Amino acid sequence: MKLPLNINLKDKVAVITGAGGVLCSAFAKALAQCGAKVAVLDLNIDAAQKVADEITAEGQCAIAVKVNCLEAESLQASHEEVLAKLGPCDILINGAGGNNPRGTTDDEQFDAKIEGIKTFFDLDPAGVRFVFDLNVIAALMTTQVFAKDMIGRGGNIMNVSSMNAFRPLTKIPAYSGAKSAVSNFTQWLATYLAKSGIRVNAIAPGFFVTNQNRGLLFTQDGQPTARTGKILAATPMGRFGEADELLGALLFLLSDEAASFITGVVLPIDGGFSAYSGV
Repeated sequence: MKLPLNINLKDKVAVITGAGGVLCSAFAKALAQCGAKVAVLDLNIDAAQKVADEITAEGQCAIAVKVNCLEAESLQASHEEVLAKLGPCDILINGAGGNNPRGTTDDEQFDAKIEGIKTFFDLDPAGVRFVFDLNVIAALMTTQVFAKDMIGRGGNIMNVSSMNAFRPLTKIPAYSGAKSAVSNFTQWLATYLAKSGIRVNAIAPGFFVTNQNRGLLFTQDGQPTARTGKILAATPMGRFGEADELLGALLFLLSDEAASFITGVVLPIDGGFSAYSGV
């Protein structure tokens, strides 16, 4: 992987949740290339181990740790493992998150004449709550555990929001609302921890093809769905992003040399989607 920026993270301990996935695994590999000792945290330990193995195969330092970011005991156990094997956390990337079908409607706009589909009025509050927990509460709980390492030492926290926080998408009210809360939490936390020497920022990716959304964007035979057509038509650059295209912003915001006076920022990386009115 060729990095867009060359920053020195030698001997920094970077903890990344959701790091078995497409985007956060790219973050883990980039930080390792910059010299960080990377803890690859994921609920799917096999996925996490695969990423860690790929990093160590390149001669860099990484460990895989299984964690459930919604369980306090699991988070504490993961923290103890990272502390014992790598040391205290200097960089935390809250990448764990996602959507759930229980927080999604079948229709884009309500039409009482259409029957047999899941509308807003059929949404399961427990499902909506789970999406909020997965994105917001998980980030809060993880930060409570790992950011304590940074008190008195300084550090960086990076949250992963979404362009949904700027412009909510049809069908996914729970996810859009949750990511808006992540952006708000980022700004709140940046203010709260500013005098502790801890910077808190977020990136807000636009449309990237991941394991989670692939089925919504492409048919089983690889053809783009109608939703993909709408997405690309509303993206001025006319394409999906690539995971590597997040790395420049990520590394810049994590660099204490380049971004020492930047905190509380939520940076969209979306090919212009959030700026385009459709006209």
